[in-house]
Amino acid sequence: MASGLSHIEYQLLVEEAPIMIWRSTITMECDYFNEKWLAFTGRSMEQEMGNGWTKGVHPDDLDKCLKIYVDHFTRRDIFEMEYRLRRFDGVYRWIFDRGAPYSDPEGNFKGYIGSCIDVTERIEALVVQKKAHESEVRELRGFLPICSYCKKIRNDKNYWEQIESYISSHSDALFSHSICPECAAVVMAKFKKEKNVLDRRTDRSED
Repeated sequence: MASGLSHIEYQLLVEEAPIMIWRSTITMECDYFNEKWLAFTGRSMEQEMGNGWTKGVHPDDLDKCLKIYVDHFTRRDIFEMEYRLRRFDGVYRWIFDRGAPYSDPEGNFKGYIGSCIDVTERIEALVVQKKAHESEVRELRGFLPICSYCKKIRNDKNYWEQIESYISSHSDALFSHSICPECAAVVMAKFKKEKNVLDRRTDRSED
């Protein structure tokens, strides 16, 4: 219990916190949910107790959610995860859940305490951003003005820039420069020709 707080004050603090709070025992089953959690799910404490809370997790997220929980519980590590939880109106909302092990005053492991916040707006904003980014990438498949001599691309501001810079600014692509076999053959032939000329000049100067 926090120093300077009575049990009643501490209980009120937990219940009035603007986040959803849960607690589990050493059996991994939950034995407490604060009022914010219950108001969000629209379910009673009895319905959520034990493993009842899992009924509100989106079916596509449940296996991953449980795996993270069980794996970290076994190691007694702090975990963070995001999953969709059904709200009282039947709408699934994205939840950021952070769980941490806790002990009694004697240092004995007693289970986990978790706190959750609704991050749906952030997740949806990321989805919109991703779609916009994918739209920009698709634009690369269309017509692009490329200089036939230096191979620069004219961007949407009518400036000419290196093709690598243009693509990097419109996608996640990274570049490593190398030379294809055809160009390598041309470069080597040119190099040998120039070397032969240089060798002949050297021979003549020595004579």
